[in-house]
Amino acid sequence: MPTKTITSTEAQNNFGRVLDDVVQNSARYVVQRRNQAQAIVLSLAEFERLLASPDSERMQVRQVIRELAPVYDLGREVE
Repeated sequence: MPTKTITSTEAQNNFGRVLDDVVQNSARYVVQRRNQAQAIVLSLAEFERLLASPDSERMQVRQVIRELAPVYDLGREVE
């Protein structure tokens, strides 16, 4: 499944197309604001599949998210 990065403005202006891509092509979108990953858009079917998937697959998704976005603890970046 492709994971794409999109700015929040692009996501807002093209939400219908993003939604179609997510549902029809199983794409995932990482939405960025000010060059920081803020959210991920994925289909409901993909979300349900991830919840039911083995721990190893969930760990892979978690790793992708960690690589795309820094982790913060009370406003301080944590390594």
